[in-house]
Amino acid sequence: MRWTNPNDLKAQVQKLWDRGLLLSSLSGGEAVFPRRLTLKGPDSGELSERFAEVRDWIAQLSAEAGLYRIEWRTVNHRVLGTNEIPASIWIDRLADALRMIGKRQAAEQFAALVELTGKQQPELIPWLTKRPLRALELAEDWSRLLDIIAWLRRHPRPGIYLRQVDISGVHSKFIEGHRAVLGELLDRVLPHEAIEAAAGGIGGFCRRYGFLDRPARQRFRILDPSLALFLTGTDQDITVTHETFARLDFPVERIFVTENEINFLAFPPATSSLVLFGGGYGFETLAEADWLRNRDIHYWGDLDTHGFAILDQLRKFFPHASSLLMDRETMLIHRAQWGFEPQPETRDLWRLTPEEKALYDDLRRNRLGDRVRLEQEKIGFNRVVEALKKLF
Repeated sequence: MRWTNPNDLKAQVQKLWDRGLLLSSLSGGEAVFPRRLTLKGPDSGELSERFAEVRDWIAQLSAEAGLYRIEWRTVNHRVLGTNEIPASIWIDRLADALRMIGKRQAAEQFAALVELTGKQQPELIPWLTKRPLRALELAEDWSRLLDIIAWLRRHPRPGIYLRQVDISGVHSKFIEGHRAVLGELLDRVLPHEAIEAAAGGIGGFCRRYGFLDRPARQRFRILDPSLALFLTGTDQDITVTHETFARLDFPVERIFVTENEINFLAFPPATSSLVLFGGGYGFETLAEADWLRNRDIHYWGDLDTHGFAILDQLRKFFPHASSLLMDRETMLIHRAQWGFEPQPETRDLWRLTPEEKALYDDLRRNRLGDRVRLEQEKIGFNRVVEALKKLF
């Protein structure tokens, strides 16, 4: 095996840096030095057989001795006599380690972050100790992040949009771009009552810390011209907030839900009906419209495993919802239009009818072919019209 050379020693110290150990020691973390580095040198046989190479090896290590301390051992050899060879190598101080890998300036920058944080938000020192390299990446933005945290501590759950936060040098795009790290920091300093624990992730940032968020919206088309909201004689394609939709209580008997925008736009006129443009998984906000519970709901999704999973989720909120064109006959008639489902759903679904479940099982277990699917827009439009006629 190769003997340890100066580059190997530097690599060992670099690993300490990459693990954050060197920087964390500046913010109260575990002391790293003095530290013994791994050293592999020649054995007694190599010492006699490769003496010239051993001498060069010792010279290489000695040339960099200003960066580390070498402990020597005396070797008595019957041919070569008494010789001193390196027995171990030590880094005694953090400064020596930083100089070895050229990280002194970066460490000084981190130390400045620690000092600033200690003055303004000392509760965040443990975060710096845990994630020093991440903090270093944020060095240029760190003072503004601390300003945001200080502002939120003064204004818990402010009930305004991010655009309305008034902090010198900070704009809403800066906050939005740093939501992930702000979430980590705010969770450490804000009181429990200022955090909505159920809201998580970047998407839940506003809700978690009490900001106003963009309202969820619902898009729908009124399919019965006699119920048009506007007397324009044009197509009634309308988008409102979910809060508004929840209070509308349309005088219709049937609600159709479809996931494809073109199908939504092309959906045929129908008496006492409207069609909703669905958004895939997630019907929690739609469930706030209590008036939907007294309407017939028909869901039209893709004939694939995820289509059935979305139908299953819709029935969590509206158990009476039925499926439209999600049957075996439709699937088989359109065999020529089958496609490939890249990542099928495989879990059990408990809210499907026996017929739906049988087709879902065939799809998830590849009984009809390898991950086949029929996208709703590939179904013949005449079949859509015929299916609607059966409902009236």
